[in-house]
Amino acid sequence: MMPRYSLLLLLAPLGARAQTAAQAPADTARTVRLAEVPVTGYGQRLPLRRTAAAIGVIDAQTIDRFNPAALTQAVNTLPGVRLEERATASYRLSIRGSTLRSPFGVRNVKVYYNGIPYTEAGGSTPLNLLDPAIIGRLEVVKGPGGSVYGAGTGGVALFETPAVAAGTARTSAGATVGSYGLLRYGATAEAAGPTSAVRAQYAHQQLDGYRQQSALRRDVLALDARTTTGDKATLAAHFLYTDIDYQLPGGLTRAQYEADPRQARPGTAAAPGTVAQQAFYASRTALLGLTHTYQFTDALGLETTLYANGTAIRTPYLVDYERNTGLGLGGRTALRYRTALAGRVLRLQAGGEYQLGFVDGRSYDNNGGTPGALRYDDEITTTTGFAFAQADYELPAGLLLTVAASYNRLHYNIERVSDALTKPDAYRFVRDFRPEVSPRVALLREFGPGLAAYASVSAGFSPPTVDEIRPSDGSLNAGLQAERGVSYEVGARGSLLANRLRYEVAVFDFELRETITSSTTAQGIAVFNNAGTTHQRGVEAGLSGWLWRQVREVPGTDDVQTTGTSLRAWASFAYNDFRFGSCAGPAADASGNRLPGTAPQTLSAGLDFSERTGFYLSPNLSHQASIFLNDANTAAAAGYWVYGARGGWRRTLAGHLELNLFAGLDNAQDRRYSLGNDLNAFGSRYFQPAPGRSYYGGGQVGWAF
Repeated sequence: MMPRYSLLLLLAPLGARAQTAAQAPADTARTVRLAEVPVTGYGQRLPLRRTAAAIGVIDAQTIDRFNPAALTQAVNTLPGVRLEERATASYRLSIRGSTLRSPFGVRNVKVYYNGIPYTEAGGSTPLNLLDPAIIGRLEVVKGPGGSVYGAGTGGVALFETPAVAAGTARTSAGATVGSYGLLRYGATAEAAGPTSAVRAQYAHQQLDGYRQQSALRRDVLALDARTTTGDKATLAAHFLYTDIDYQLPGGLTRAQYEADPRQARPGTAAAPGTVAQQAFYASRTALLGLTHTYQFTDALGLETTLYANGTAIRTPYLVDYERNTGLGLGGRTALRYRTALAGRVLRLQAGGEYQLGFVDGRSYDNNGGTPGALRYDDEITTTTGFAFAQADYELPAGLLLTVAASYNRLHYNIERVSDALTKPDAYRFVRDFRPEVSPRVALLREFGPGLAAYASVSAGFSPPTVDEIRPSDGSLNAGLQAERGVSYEVGARGSLLANRLRYEVAVFDFELRETITSSTTAQGIAVFNNAGTTHQRGVEAGLSGWLWRQVREVPGTDDVQTTGTSLRAWASFAYNDFRFGSCAGPAADASGNRLPGTAPQTLSAGLDFSERTGFYLSPNLSHQASIFLNDANTAAAAGYWVYGARGGWRRTLAGHLELNLFAGLDNAQDRRYSLGNDLNAFGSRYFQPAPGRSYYGGGQVGWAF
């Protein structure tokens, strides 16, 4: 059939449909399937159009639109999701405003790595250990996911390494250099036969940093293996090792930020700053997970994952020098069954998850980056677990009903062994949180291939993490309560014009009680309190489609192939109205105020251009409206627009040699802004400036055997 041209007038996309960039090897036609790839969702593993939830997906092609040094820009293409980088590699992940209690790290979001529980038993998630190069796919479930994933009201993030297709044998290596001393290099080897596959990848990154005291070094090794034993069983193994250290520049006041955004937090003779105290974070972490899948029959299957990890962390800051050694183990199992009830499909799943964590946490005085006198020595044991069940039933009129719930337990035991002799009756702190049930009910209806609409009600809870109960000032917060909330959501998604235009929209109202907020002391130590209730309401929307595309139909299929020049547009938008309700404690005067750190509007958009000889270009823009920096709404950070682009040349020669040369520009206007602020900061040290205008370039070469 002769090629045809498609011209669409639109904006484009939302991360909820796998965002496929128009960047393929120039001498091979890329097939674009009309059917959607299944998503994990709440464990249903159904096509996105059949999933009654707000879910965003980014893949490796989406990540390749942006600077390879960080996942920030790619993740921020998902409406309602914000990945912030306060200092180099110091990440915060916000889903619908969940950063309110995260002065650092990732909290209130449950994270999995290749199906392995990656969030620690104590509630924190070391996202800085993952290099962008090892991520092949990220699926984000927005809103309370407790019915299947346990504690957490913010959402769930499911990271996966790239899959290896059967018949593959390939090696590749690449490097990137850029502004502020950026240097990245790495290598990958992968092979797969009919019944097994293996993949090994190494990635190194170093950076001098935009600010003083913001250098980074990170080495990551990821090994993935899979084998099929017989017709019914599959065994997969995943190993991750990360050695990372990066400096901490600290927050600035507005005057310091405007005078010189590249400076670190200054100090005085009485209170040294971050340079004098050599503030940094360093850790070595190893994770091993095994997943066994057994398919008893076509209708009944069992999947079980076991894991163990170990980590050693050193963190000197303004006052204290922490040395923590941790061990963790646990597992997850899910039994899935498919049958028919009254002539209609019924899917059932049930299972559970258990985690045990042990940390030996020691705090010393910080003497200019070296440990001084011991302040306290704690041994922390955490056990958490839950059981869950879910049913999905196909009703008449194209309806799909989902009913699910989980039963959750959490226990902390903190023994201050440094006080065992002097305070024998008070050196042990035990905290048992009452059992929680987290239900979810959802209903979805398809109105043909162009529209699927859903509604859901879900409840969740999020207990304080170990870092919130035990901040680094040595106090133990016995009164901190778990957050509890209910989310109401309606949404729709679909495709138009023969699947060349896709759209999605979601409207939600999340009512949260006992909201945990953070503030900092004069020494920069984060402390936490319950601040009453919050009302978090918002709208998320996105589109994706082709402005221009030369295609041909694949005979005998519903597929089409891109055969020449193509231009794809994408955009996503979120509107948020997140406010305090009745408050208590430090936020007592904040009733009706906006939640700090959450932007009323965010926008991400761009274009993907490619042509037949291999050249490609992906310009992009990002916008965030002005945000408040404290509960009282008396300080704010200005909104910003940031522009960037990545382009290059990609080609496969002689069927074996794969070349990709690229260059990019970030923050083209040299805009001054913060990509992550310190909320409720003592002394109004709110600002953590993001890098100014920066350039990068590099290449990758691969050989397919």
